[in-house]
Amino acid sequence: MTSIDVHELSKNYGRIRAVDDVTFTVRPGVVTGFLGPNGAGKSTTMRLILGLDRPTSGTASLGGQSFVDSGQPLALVGALLDPFAAHPARTARDHLLALAVSNRLAPRRAERVLEEVGLAEAARRRIRTFSLGMRQRLGIAAALLGDPPVLMLDEPSNGLDPEGIIWIRETLRRLAGEGRTVLVSSHLMGETASFADHLLVLGRGRVLADTTLDDFIATHAQRRVRVRTATGTRVREVLTRSGLDPVEDDDDRWLVPGVRAEELGALLAREGIPVLELADEHASLENAYLALTSGEAEYATRPTTAEV
Repeated sequence: MTSIDVHELSKNYGRIRAVDDVTFTVRPGVVTGFLGPNGAGKSTTMRLILGLDRPTSGTASLGGQSFVDSGQPLALVGALLDPFAAHPARTARDHLLALAVSNRLAPRRAERVLEEVGLAEAARRRIRTFSLGMRQRLGIAAALLGDPPVLMLDEPSNGLDPEGIIWIRETLRRLAGEGRTVLVSSHLMGETASFADHLLVLGRGRVLADTTLDDFIATHAQRRVRVRTATGTRVREVLTRSGLDPVEDDDDRWLVPGVRAEELGALLAREGIPVLELADEHASLENAYLALTSGEAEYATRPTTAEV
């Protein structure tokens, strides 16, 4: 099986260090989510792996070989980095046929992958007429053309309708289940949580996390409880006296971090406080991701103040 092996990889653009001594392995049989804020170095890292940029130092290999040294690259790695890369004047079928011929692949593969991604009826349409979602499907078809052991996809859900999102989610898991290596870059935390088994997180060009999805959430997302009573002021006093730090939510609800619902319920019962609602809030990938990367974003929004 073919893994992606990156060792001490760095890339400088003038004085800017886009990728900073990165080392990781993307293994077969799981879907690895590739996360990080804008400017974290994800796209640059993927380009370095594919030989589209030359590293300042370090190496990136696929199953022990460089992608640029492969005599049949589409049979090694299928990649979607830009859905607008296909020539707009070509038809979808001709675009895939050109890729197939240049990689010594059977022309029938073009028809097969068009069927697989749901574009068979649009095969003879010019790509300039395609919506973003259709371009994404065509890009995925190109990635699947060589039946490669490695897939690298950048934001594959972007522009897809709900049916398409479900389809790509199931496709990613199927490909990993076949023993392929699947690396997917995304900014959609909820969607990543639906398909990823493993997470690789970059921030300012460095690896911040390389772990399973479950371990990542458990490590970086704080447990909390949602509670609602009819005596809000007293609840704050009781919880604060017990060393907790409640945060007031809407509709007389409180969010209490660092405690379980059963523990909080017992505390309020001892104080004679009637509880109208009490529930553990499950930690999410989004919570964990924001907790880890809050200081790593190159571009971040700031609250505005009204002019007077």
